[in-house]
Amino acid sequence: MCGIAGMIDLSGGRADRAGLIRMTRALAHRGPDGEGFFLEGPIGLGHRRLAIIDLSDTARQPLGNEDGRLQLIFNGEIYNFRELRRELEGLGHRFASQTDGEVILHLYEAQGPAAFARLNGMFAFALWDGRSQTLWLARDRFGIKPLYLGRFRNRLHFASEVKGLLQADGAPRRICWEALREYFTFQNLFGRQTLFDGIELLPAGELLEVAEGKIRTHRIAEGIPVNRSEPAGRTEEELLQRLTAAVNRHLISDVPVGAFLSGGMDSGALVALAQRRLPELDTFTAGFDVSGVTGPEARFDEREEARWLSRRLKTRHHERTIGPGDGWDLLPRLVTHLEELRVGMSYPNFFAAELARRDVTVVLSGVGGDELFGGYPWRYAAIAEANDPEQFDRIQFAAWCRLIPPDEQANAFLPEVWRRMRSHSPWERYRERIAPYRALPPVEKAVRFEADTFLQGLLMVEDKLSMAHGLESRVPFLDLELSDWVRGLPVEQKDPGPEGKRLLRRALAPLLPERTCRRPKQGFSPPESAWLRADRMATVRTLLAQPNSRVNEVFQPAWLQEILESHQNGRADHRLLIWSLAAFEWWLRRFMESAGEILPVPAESRKGTS
Repeated sequence: MCGIAGMIDLSGGRADRAGLIRMTRALAHRGPDGEGFFLEGPIGLGHRRLAIIDLSDTARQPLGNEDGRLQLIFNGEIYNFRELRRELEGLGHRFASQTDGEVILHLYEAQGPAAFARLNGMFAFALWDGRSQTLWLARDRFGIKPLYLGRFRNRLHFASEVKGLLQADGAPRRICWEALREYFTFQNLFGRQTLFDGIELLPAGELLEVAEGKIRTHRIAEGIPVNRSEPAGRTEEELLQRLTAAVNRHLISDVPVGAFLSGGMDSGALVALAQRRLPELDTFTAGFDVSGVTGPEARFDEREEARWLSRRLKTRHHERTIGPGDGWDLLPRLVTHLEELRVGMSYPNFFAAELARRDVTVVLSGVGGDELFGGYPWRYAAIAEANDPEQFDRIQFAAWCRLIPPDEQANAFLPEVWRRMRSHSPWERYRERIAPYRALPPVEKAVRFEADTFLQGLLMVEDKLSMAHGLESRVPFLDLELSDWVRGLPVEQKDPGPEGKRLLRRALAPLLPERTCRRPKQGFSPPESAWLRADRMATVRTLLAQPNSRVNEVFQPAWLQEILESHQNGRADHRLLIWSLAAFEWWLRRFMESAGEILPVPAESRKGTS
């Protein structure tokens, strides 16, 4: 796990050494164990190292092959690297290190870019082929590791985080208005655009080829072979075996490994399986001070359930309590690390990662279990009886409009802003992302859509907020051998049922206590609705409802006031929207401050600000 940055001059000129150093050092938090550079003609590669596998200097990046004509910078882990290495050594390849990244170089030497489909892991990498003067950029199929792109002054720049690209010579600091409308519709971004105009996110599973000044895109083939010879009626046993194998692969490390433990089924299964290999396993839980909280949010604290399961599984357990003001105090720092605003109120992830990093360098996370097995039953109930694809789309689209419904957006944004974004249709973006699954049954279609969109947002949060502490977060449910097998099962076997994840619950029955397997889904969400009404609204008004608040350059002040008042008096629950507005305010201050006023907004458009 590391941070990577680089550039290629598309006109054949020389790479900018000073710019490369700035870009790489902006990612120092991702790799506190060292840095390395490679510059040759048009190419510049930079790397920040978090040492996980092979702690010696032979694993320092950039990594070269035997003659140095291939150079690699790599972020992530390849979990089947030992099997691939044995195969390559049998073909005569000589390895200089024990690190997993070196396998990518030799696999490319042996089979070319088609070999990237054989990598089972999480990754974003840049591979420079000096023989053909070709740069390859790749991102894993689930998009667990990010890779951002920006073309400035005829150079293509790339980095693990946006803050790396912002250090490049010529990088603009402008809002992408289309992406902004998309974010304030879905609390997520469904395409390759980011909130930063001119900066894109390489899509999951995409392979970029750069040669002779031209850029071509390819897909990494979905090529992990799956043996489907299991006897009928043994699906649950086979699933548990495959999950066990996935967890074992994810335990490969030369540094301490722990696991998040919420008390739920997904994290509980990972802990139970990991503990077979690591008897003295450290587990970590962040929970909430719900004293004074009533209603459904009173159940949001999972510390007691995690403690109970930890005792049953005999782990060394650690916990952190989050109070009503902790997230708001953290918000400026949180936004700086997130860069891209994404799903949920993600500060609990930051505190959980901070807690884990005190004892371990690698942590297992249950992210992906819900999206693989259908863990959101309340979402599927609404669309299960949809009579046709059009009705499905109307229901599904409305459910995913998490912040401002499209028909209310003209009243929310300032007229000048609305004119810039109104031609971009969130409905069309939704239709574009659901299209590949249009022929599937409703629930299967919904599950696939979640993995393509909601899961992408969760993974971005998981990466950014773990790497903020130099912590590697691994997600065994997204192991390709496991996930390809699950996705290949007949639809009727994957029916999540009214409780959600029915197949997984049956498979884990021999492994976990019945109490854990029967627990309903509980998201990792703070009781912000109650906290806001109780004592945090004054903080919010100080941030958002002042004449100098930057959000007044984008939103109608009268609309903003109504949002705050309707939440405080209980007429609506706008906790996600208020959090997103507050995060956007800090995003403007952190990333757009040097750009001056966002738009030349007439003074009369700001009347009503107080």
